[in-house]
Amino acid sequence: VAIATFLAEWSGAALGLWFCRAAFAGVAWRDWAQVFDGPRWSRMMKVNTDILIRSLLLQAIFVSFLFMGSGLGDVTLAANQVLLQFLMITSYGLDGFAFAAEAIIGRAYGAGQRDVLRRGAVLTSGWALLVSLLLAVVFAAFGGAIIDLMAKAPEVRDLARVYLAYLVAAPILGCAAYMLDGIFIGATRSRDMRNMMLVSFLFYVAVALLLVPSMGNHGLWISLLVSFVVRGITLGLRYPALERAAG
Repeated sequence: VAIATFLAEWSGAALGLWFCRAAFAGVAWRDWAQVFDGPRWSRMMKVNTDILIRSLLLQAIFVSFLFMGSGLGDVTLAANQVLLQFLMITSYGLDGFAFAAEAIIGRAYGAGQRDVLRRGAVLTSGWALLVSLLLAVVFAAFGGAIIDLMAKAPEVRDLARVYLAYLVAAPILGCAAYMLDGIFIGATRSRDMRNMMLVSFLFYVAVALLLVPSMGNHGLWISLLVSFVVRGITLGLRYPALERAAG
C-alpha cells in the first residue's frame, strides 16, 4: 500500500508538470519579482491557513467520532468503521461535482460574472442532489449486501444494519455541505469556510455530549449528521455575500 501510494503521488506530480510544460516554455516563471510577489504570497498563506484550520476541525470530528465509538465497545467500533465506508462512497460520488463547482465558480468569481456564477452553482448542485438521492436509494436497497461484503463477523453485520438508516440519510443531508465547500473554495472565501466549520464542530460536540450518554451510538451518528446539516445551512446563509462580492 505504501509503495502504491508513493507511486500514485509522484505519478500525479509528474503528470501535472507535463500539463504545465507550455507555461515553463515561457519566461514568466523566471520573473522572480512576479513569482515572489509579497501581497500574493500573503493572500495565499491566509487562504491556506483558513483551509488548514477548517480541515483540522473536520478531522477532529471524525477522530472524536471514532474515539467515542470505541468507548461503546469493540463491535460498535467495528460496525462504525464499516458504515463510514458509506460516507467514503458518498464523498466519491459528490466530490466530482464539488470540483466542477470550484472551477466554474472560480472563473466566474474572478471575472465578476454573477449570473454565470449563480448558474454554475445551481447546475452543479442540482446534479449533486440527484446523485445524493440515487445514493440514498442504493444504500436503502443494497446497504445490507454492501455491509456483508465488508464485514464477516455476524455481530458486526447485525449491528451495522441497526444504524444503516443514518447512512441512507447522509448523502441527502450532507449534499449542501459538499457543494458549498466547493463553491466557497472556488471563490477563495476561505474565512467563511473556516468560521462555518467551527460552528458546525461546536454543534457536533454539543449534540454528542447531550445525546451519546443517553442514546449511545444513535446519538453519535445523529451528532455527525447534525454537523453536516449545520455546515450546509451556515454556508448557505453566507452564499448571498459571496454573490454580492462577485460583482
